[in-house]
Amino acid sequence: MSSTPSFTRLDVSFTSGKDTCAAWLYLPEGVPSPPVVILGHGLGATREMRLDAFAERFAQAGIAALAFTYRHFGDSTGQPRQLLSIKRQLADWDAAIAYVKGRRDVDGTRVAVWGSSFGGGHSITVASRHPEMKAAVAQCPFTDGLASALALGPVASLKVLPLVARDYVSIARRRTPAMITLAGPPGSLSLMNAPDALPGYQALLPPDTTFRNEVAARVAPTIMAYRPGRAAKKITFPILFCISNTDTVTPPTETERYARSAPRGEIKHYDAGHFEFYLGEPFEALVSDQVEFLTRHLNPAGAA
Repeated sequence: MSSTPSFTRLDVSFTSGKDTCAAWLYLPEGVPSPPVVILGHGLGATREMRLDAFAERFAQAGIAALAFTYRHFGDSTGQPRQLLSIKRQLADWDAAIAYVKGRRDVDGTRVAVWGSSFGGGHSITVASRHPEMKAAVAQCPFTDGLASALALGPVASLKVLPLVARDYVSIARRRTPAMITLAGPPGSLSLMNAPDALPGYQALLPPDTTFRNEVAARVAPTIMAYRPGRAAKKITFPILFCISNTDTVTPPTETERYARSAPRGEIKHYDAGHFEFYLGEPFEALVSDQVEFLTRHLNPAGAA
């Protein structure tokens, strides 16, 4: 593997709406006009939470990588803070695609999208809207909000409603949003309270993280109504689904059903849990499969 190219990481940003998304651009050295993959994270997460690990491996395979943080989170701009708007996040993906297409140091005709968890759902939606893409990766993807809500339990889902109502009042009165915890212990009032949720998020945090474990509560009903898996059947290019067999957040049976509707879908199963995909042996297995998939469909010149 001595021919594996090294890479340069640039701090970059791009405009989305009236705001700016902060990002890292990984450029493989010695690969003229490389293809590029765009990476977006999960529910309330920022790019420091192990997107760099995946991006580095893609760059080492000769594929440029843009890892970004959504508006309203981390070091990206946008007010109010911690606002999770599905519509705005999808617009951030569109802005990221336009950004890489406008750069001269990557090949804007060979672009792929890569999303994990909630971002995996976004990658399905975005892929269905951009037929010019060459490939997509949906890692432990959120595919069906109703199925995820039922997995959490209807009682737990109902408990969030008073917070949602309070947040809607804050909108009307132009006050600071009412927040709900993203990941909490079992039984807690949070969007994710499976036993592995809170430790799973904590394991991804670097010492200098910009992550905050909360979002504006108004997002809860929109999450339940979001069913990106339905768009899989519209994706005409190859898309890789990496499914956790023991997923506590995105039920694997639903994900498998949607994945099989993609005309050129490829499916890989893993025994690791939803939050274990980013570290250790599960990460190595996943990233190896993803590098093979992206290399096959993006065909980076000079790749090992």
